[in-house]
Amino acid sequence: MPRRLGELEDAVMTRVWQWNRPVTVREVLEDLQKDRSIAYTTVMTVMDNLHQKGWVRREVDGRAYRYTSVSTRAAYSAALMNEAWSTSDNPAAALVAFFGMMSAEQREALQDAMRVVQLPGAPESDAGR
Repeated sequence: MPRRLGELEDAVMTRVWQWNRPVTVREVLEDLQKDRSIAYTTVMTVMDNLHQKGWVRREVDGRAYRYTSVSTRAAYSAALMNEAWSTSDNPAAALVAFFGMMSAEQREALQDAMRVVQLPGAPESDAGR
């Protein structure tokens, strides 16, 4: 299970995930600077840390690196949800509480996901017939 990203790590990874292409420290820095004052070396350190932690891979491009995500935000979110659920002393109650917090749109997305992923032992849906 990946460790939860820190605030700045998440801000950097958000850009890497959204852009969905190899990015440089400079590109991330310039986008981050729209919202906050931050130094190049800070962003470089965060991106190096993300590389060391296995969140991004990097390739040399001239005198700089280009960073690419190793996974998706969806996979990261799913891993966090799984970790929270699996550490509960009552997983069924945790799921009931979680479902109770969902908006109508989230419940609809859950129903769509359940149609896509047929769990072992679950009855077949009409879509599979």
